[in-house]
Amino acid sequence: MKHFFAADLGATSGRTILASYDGAKIVMKEITRFANPMIPMGGHLFWDIAGLYNEILGGLRKVAEQGIRIESVGIDTWGCDFAFFGKDGQLLGLPHCYRDGHTAGAQEIFFERMPASEVYERTGIQFMDFNSLFQMDTLRRNGCQAFEQADKILFIPDALTYMLTGQAVCEYTVASTSQLLNPVTGDLDAEILKTLGISRERFGVLTQPGTVAGYLSEQAQAATGLGAVPVIAVAGHDTASAVAAVPAEDGEYAYLSCGTWSLLGIESEKAIITEKSFKENFTNEGGIEGTTRFLKNICGLWLFEQSRKEFKDVPGSVGELVELCAQSSFEGLINPDDAGFSNPASMTSAISEYCIRTGQEAPQTPADYCRCIFRSLALRYRHIVEILQDMASFPIKKLHVIGGGSRNRFLMQYAANALDRPVICGPVEGTALGNVLMQMKAGGMAGSLEEMRKISAASSDLRTYLPEDTEIWDKEYDRFKTIISKDLK
Repeated sequence: MKHFFAADLGATSGRTILASYDGAKIVMKEITRFANPMIPMGGHLFWDIAGLYNEILGGLRKVAEQGIRIESVGIDTWGCDFAFFGKDGQLLGLPHCYRDGHTAGAQEIFFERMPASEVYERTGIQFMDFNSLFQMDTLRRNGCQAFEQADKILFIPDALTYMLTGQAVCEYTVASTSQLLNPVTGDLDAEILKTLGISRERFGVLTQPGTVAGYLSEQAQAATGLGAVPVIAVAGHDTASAVAAVPAEDGEYAYLSCGTWSLLGIESEKAIITEKSFKENFTNEGGIEGTTRFLKNICGLWLFEQSRKEFKDVPGSVGELVELCAQSSFEGLINPDDAGFSNPASMTSAISEYCIRTGQEAPQTPADYCRCIFRSLALRYRHIVEILQDMASFPIKKLHVIGGGSRNRFLMQYAANALDRPVICGPVEGTALGNVLMQMKAGGMAGSLEEMRKISAASSDLRTYLPEDTEIWDKEYDRFKTIISKDLK
């Protein structure tokens, strides 16, 4: 039996996991779980990266106390955000959160120096205000002292690896989310860095997923009770780790990483950078074994997570709230990617206002809100899959769903109905499983991507949803497109 330690950090919560591999399948056990709240301070939003580091140490310490020998450690997180370190290796302030509003309008300011078309041609990354490129340019313009004094700029999983090992790397998959990396050259783009005013030397050594980044430092060893355990640069971006665990038997599928964000895409042998992909604002992010994750970000269960905070006198668990869909016949639909849903003071008010603005009735009950959110997401998935099919070199015959959202039976059945395709759900813990698979690859216990996916399938309970009432959903999709077009006007 081999044991591995995975730190899986999301934009709302994190956990540490002990994974055990018996030569056939992986069994995972949650060691710790903790909140990862945004910290409002000084007019901005920050992440408590020191707190996250301490939580990782705490998880490692619990494993050591149980007398378990682990083969390695791997860390995956969300993308785009980064931390600054001085020449002495010390953290220079807290990292900004991607939801901080300071990047509003940052894209247009940067495009005055390099046109959007050239940025896309060089990176193939979708345009979002919080991309690392625009965050860094905003901090530079605003005279951020940490930015100016930083000796090292490290993306969040790389920053935590640096804090554990003292070794600075720039892991490929998380770097690819930044809009700084050129997928053709395979490194940070020199012209973009020049336009931004940052030298390449301030970033770590570009590292492919499945590489030993370093070993627990003496201080980390003393804090945890472990020895010099290797820390692996896994697919550091959580979606890249999740996609590595997709239990696909062939390549004719789309994947959906379903959590706070819904990331919907396909795997491609190379980046798809065309006029259409530019127009539709699709992104090319790094995958494992040289693949590209060609995808679209959709505002996912964030809508539900924020709404449920406002529900009163209703069952508290996610599962019980999801079941409320059966109690509603509400027909209203929203565009999940409307800017008004990014970080409103009240999500339920934002949804109601959207419905009224587009000539629909507003939801009245928690059940109405749940049904509205899940049906709208399913129809948005269809919208994106249709665009993907136009650019894919193969037929998309099914949708593989990974992540916690795959347990939402209403959303998954709605998705199958809307897409008129089978929806295969699982693994639920896809991100952590992909993290572990990459550690196994680094340790020589898993070889090809095909082999890793067979291990994933053997380690997962999968559930398939088949399409129902497709004619009704075809009509709903036409109505959805009409509502979206009203909103766009």
